[in-house]
Amino acid sequence: MRKPFKKRTEIKSEIPTASMPDIIFMLLVFFMVTTVLREFDGLPITLPSAVKIEKLESKRHTAHVWVNKAGMVSIDDKRVPMSAVRNVIYAKLASDPKLITSLKADRDTPMRVISDMQQELRHANALKVNFSAKTKVM
Repeated sequence: MRKPFKKRTEIKSEIPTASMPDIIFMLLVFFMVTTVLREFDGLPITLPSAVKIEKLESKRHTAHVWVNKAGMVSIDDKRVPMSAVRNVIYAKLASDPKLITSLKADRDTPMRVISDMQQELRHANALKVNFSAKTKVM
């Protein structure tokens, strides 16, 4: 009876991982360089000044609303007529119940426009409103 032949060489199926940290580091640098972080632009406004201000604890649950002195409204970089503010904010509240509305109004905006904006926010059930201001330099 004959013995079966033994294989003298074994095939190893290993993936070389020596250069893996280099590849990961290059990908990390690539994504850091190509990623663009931007702030909300909104409308060109001059914020009123205040003696004491507090920062919002989280920007994640914030809807930014700009109102300029002409009465134009922008919500998260999209111009919206005053009559549509209620619907836009209501839709945002439906998707994020923790939403805080950050109202940034020009210091020369008539109080009538601010009052109209507050009424629209009330109708949308947006009761958490933050009025933005810049720090007053003394």
